[in-house]
Amino acid sequence: MAQSQTDLCNSALQRVGAATILNINDNSREARACAVAYDSVRKAELRKRKWLFAKKRATLAASTTAPGFEFAYAFPLPADCLRVLLPKDNPQLDWVVESRQILTNQQVSPWLGTNTQPAVTGAALFLNYIADIQDATLWDPTFYDLASIALALRICEPISNSNQKKVGLQADYKEAMAVAAAAQAFETLPQDPPEDGWLIARVA
Repeated sequence: MAQSQTDLCNSALQRVGAATILNINDNSREARACAVAYDSVRKAELRKRKWLFAKKRATLAASTTAPGFEFAYAFPLPADCLRVLLPKDNPQLDWVVESRQILTNQQVSPWLGTNTQPAVTGAALFLNYIADIQDATLWDPTFYDLASIALALRICEPISNSNQKKVGLQADYKEAMAVAAAAQAFETLPQDPPEDGWLIARVA
């Protein structure tokens, strides 16, 4: 099965019993519903878990404007960053995420391990994060299926106004999430820590 924005929208539309579309920009009720929901659904689903296909690394340079107080450095996040991942080796780093920046007193951090640090000059921070992967062909197939159901849930009410369909989709979503999580577990080293409740609590 091809993985594309249009195919995903049509999969979601079929799940709610609606007509399919040729393009998300079509002038139809179905296309307009998908266009409104698609981006927010994609971002929300990517942010929910540490999807392996969406993990990226970056070396951040400090902003020329320091925080007003409490922290010494501000590191702007990459434009495609949806979620900052807590470092495995130092879960008590002195930093917070505010206004698309990491505020910290750290400079060159041990986020990637001391044996893999590149040579850097000036204040820098090594970042692991979940990226906004917009190209659906790069998505894991289990995530693609999950996103299709999530989109169907979002458009179910404006398209079908059926509570029965929504209940069925909620059950499908729960099952798809379990399948996707299990697939990831088999591809992740056992020492991978659980979801970052500490980080979620600190994100402002």
